[in-house]
Amino acid sequence: MTDANNKGFFSNIKKGLFKTSSKLSDGIKKIFSSGKKIDQETLEELKELLITADVGYENASLLTQKLASMKFNEMDDSTVKQKLAESIENILSQVEKPLSTNHKPHVIMVCGTNGNGKTTTIGKLAYKFKNEGKKVLVAACDTFRAAATEQLVVWSQKINFPVVTGNQGADAASIAYQAMKQALNDQFDVLLIDTAGRLHNHKNLMEELAKIKRIISKHNNNAPHDVILILDATTGQNAVNQVDAFSQFVNISGLIVTKLDGTAKGGVVLRIAQKYKLNIHAIGIGEHVTQLQDFSAKEFAAGLLNIENTQLQISTE
Repeated sequence: MTDANNKGFFSNIKKGLFKTSSKLSDGIKKIFSSGKKIDQETLEELKELLITADVGYENASLLTQKLASMKFNEMDDSTVKQKLAESIENILSQVEKPLSTNHKPHVIMVCGTNGNGKTTTIGKLAYKFKNEGKKVLVAACDTFRAAATEQLVVWSQKINFPVVTGNQGADAASIAYQAMKQALNDQFDVLLIDTAGRLHNHKNLMEELAKIKRIISKHNNNAPHDVILILDATTGQNAVNQVDAFSQFVNISGLIVTKLDGTAKGGVVLRIAQKYKLNIHAIGIGEHVTQLQDFSAKEFAAGLLNIENTQLQISTE
């Protein structure tokens, strides 16, 4: 990727994280005004600020302890932001893993509750893979919600990819079976499978997801190759709860976090990373088809604290 593209991507991430970074930057500036000593009071204020950005109590404590261990008597807000960003990058670099397609067809099952941006994210993923020169097929297996299939059809017309559909209420596993068969016969590179997002009936959801996995595995023992959970950053603690809920039904292999542009609680990404250690593949920072970005720990940490990513020097400690 060229420097110009890198700058463009980072600029998008900074814009997407504006609400969170403004809150943190303004708060840090207020706490660490020029010549302010680093003492228990300032560290407690910083911890409270980080908690309001939804990084979680454990991470807030860890980050402030790290800052205290640097043994600076005084620190201005710019230095605080830089040191915090470096610590955040250290945590997030362990889960940074852009999505790759190593099989043909590479089968990706996409899960998430209704309203999390699941279907929109599938459209954006289809766009991303098509831009990489891959042949993409989508299976509309969310037959519970009529609008889900309609949304995918609209995306397919906009981006130009085929969709395997069924009637509302149709057996989702049978649609997955047809899609898998078509993906193999017509040599598609990627098969994206949308799934139902209702959580009010856990038993039915569990059975449906398990059935889809079973049907896919009949064609290929290793498929699906990825099971991705879509999380809405604006829901905060709810996003954390959803990882727990879906993990009861399927083995989640990675996450995509959406709607980061609509919240001042972007720190939830850090919280989820620390708690679950699941790969984070990408983040959604806007409605446009190009606003699904591969997750970069360095760029996210810099964007979160509103500093330039060139200022970061990751520590190996």
